[in-house]
Amino acid sequence: MIGIVYKSTGSWYTVKEEDGIFYECRIKGKFRIKGIKSTNPIAVGDTVVFDIETIGDETTGIITEIQDRKNYIIRKSVNLSKQTHIIAANLDQVFLLITLNNPTTFTTFIDRFLVTCEAYEVTAVLLFNKIDTYEPEELDEIKYLAALYRKIGYTCIGISAKTGKNVDQVKTLMKDKTSMFSGHSGVGKSTLLNGIEPTLQIKTAQISQQHLQGQHTTTFAEMYDMDFGAQIIDTPGIKGFGIVDMEKEEIGDYFPEFFELKNKCKFNNCMHLDEPSCAVKTALEANSIAWSRYKSYVQMVAGEEESYRTDIYGEK
Repeated sequence: MIGIVYKSTGSWYTVKEEDGIFYECRIKGKFRIKGIKSTNPIAVGDTVVFDIETIGDETTGIITEIQDRKNYIIRKSVNLSKQTHIIAANLDQVFLLITLNNPTTFTTFIDRFLVTCEAYEVTAVLLFNKIDTYEPEELDEIKYLAALYRKIGYTCIGISAKTGKNVDQVKTLMKDKTSMFSGHSGVGKSTLLNGIEPTLQIKTAQISQQHLQGQHTTTFAEMYDMDFGAQIIDTPGIKGFGIVDMEKEEIGDYFPEFFELKNKCKFNNCMHLDEPSCAVKTALEANSIAWSRYKSYVQMVAGEEESYRTDIYGEK
């Protein structure tokens, strides 16, 4: 039988078979997929082959094969730095929720997430949430950030999950697609998804006032079917985003505005650091490339972990 993984708890997988029946499945043996050493060999969104096993009154499935993925989102495992974690697979798009404060989403985090989307060929949409809560000067900051990423080519939408502002635009983009929703804990993923599909009733929690961070309400990634012909994957809030399996020479190719200028550099292997006649550095000095993006790039090339003492524009 063939089905799609809707939920993974680490040892058991909820799989929806082609006829719409759900089975609780486990894996047979160990899976190693094309050299990926991940903490979770099977991810939500995977298409799997499984056999039915009935013992007494209980019917379960045994997953025997994972079919090829068209793409996936992967990051470094939080506790095991040498291992990776596949967040979800076979995506049409991913929505990254961003908040200016409560909690703050830094540009370093946004850029690492976008680089991973570019590397693994997943379309990314940026949702600037909680716009109903911002003062005028804060709204100006949001507009600046949105303009920065729109110029690069990303779709950016200002929304309020709480009031429903522009949520209809998100629903339109979701129709007939499999979409993953991601972001820090507390950015409003659960509130947004409940607003899009009230029958979901995904648990929400208040921001921790002591640390101005969200409480984890989603423990495992899980897929849901929407009434309007869409599938969504809700994911646990993530604090940091470590990039995986990228040579430093290729990172610049995943910054679209850098890649566009690459053939104008004097050297075809230009790293956009200290080389002469670098088109990216020239564009940077002319302010046609954002300094926050360049600083994110330099940090990634240097192999540094994400900095949390960096403001939203990348300034320390």
